[in-house]
Amino acid sequence: MTHGSRGIRGSGSAAGVTRSTLVRLGAGALSGAVLAGRAGTVAKAQSATGEKMQLRKIPSSGEELPVIGLGTWQGFEVGEGIEERAPLTAVLDTLFESGGSVIDSSPMYGAAEAVAGDLLAQVKTPHAKPFIATKVWIRGREAGIAQMRRSMKLLRVSRLDLMQVHNLVDWRTHLETLREWKRERRIRYLGVTHYEASAYGELETIMRSETLDFVQLNYALDDRAAEERLLPLADERGIAVLINRPFGGGGLLRRLRDRPLPSFAGEIGCASWGQLLLKYVLANPAVTCAIPGTSKPEHMRENAHAGFGNFPDAAMRAKMIAAIEA
Repeated sequence: MTHGSRGIRGSGSAAGVTRSTLVRLGAGALSGAVLAGRAGTVAKAQSATGEKMQLRKIPSSGEELPVIGLGTWQGFEVGEGIEERAPLTAVLDTLFESGGSVIDSSPMYGAAEAVAGDLLAQVKTPHAKPFIATKVWIRGREAGIAQMRRSMKLLRVSRLDLMQVHNLVDWRTHLETLREWKRERRIRYLGVTHYEASAYGELETIMRSETLDFVQLNYALDDRAAEERLLPLADERGIAVLINRPFGGGGLLRRLRDRPLPSFAGEIGCASWGQLLLKYVLANPAVTCAIPGTSKPEHMRENAHAGFGNFPDAAMRAKMIAAIEA
């Protein structure tokens, strides 16, 4: 697997759901299996026709990533109950069955790393290859090292695919550590993140002055500032781009859900506003992968489908902008 070898935590882990617990809660486990089966229906149909999610290269290595991934903020901040976790198991199964791989988390997201680690250890999807990304979000070198080690333990990995400096917190200190860790093969890639346009000036400076594999930033149909400088700069500097908040932080999608889709949506295979918003983001060639968060397998299916088929050209992107600004 691309995420490296997994180290299994003890059965006494507070965040874990043990095999014996699943046996005792047979009915709950069965309902989770049913959810997972339903979640994979569309992905299996696409696979049967030979259709696959589009891939894009990480410039620093040439490795290809599927264009739709999964964010774990809020959605994976749950307890130990099987009823809470069964839909999340189905979300992961749907991601993998659809051809996706990227799962993004952070110690900032409460229990999300622990929950993701527990559920990834139980994934049964054939050929699933998670690409696991998380972040360091603390000040100080030693504190950062301790936090990253804890994240790896929670995610059950001995080597992380991607470690990012979250919201640029103490980024100079942590980038130095991340370079060491990359040389030592503890991580495969390094990067930095932010989720607000107010940080774009600092983000641009870092992208110009530092050698990065990834940058993660906000970009959406109603939040297009990244198009001006950061996305062209990422393309110029050979930096892969993960997109957080591709639905404009959620507010845009909520406003649009009850409006009829534009007539041109079908031309690029969109059956929902969510797919249309994701297709807009992915139409920018500098974008490597969008990571919308969800805790619902039906939404994961919908999101994943946006990574299939064609993306809008410049003329259609202009129509999309006009449609939401009307």
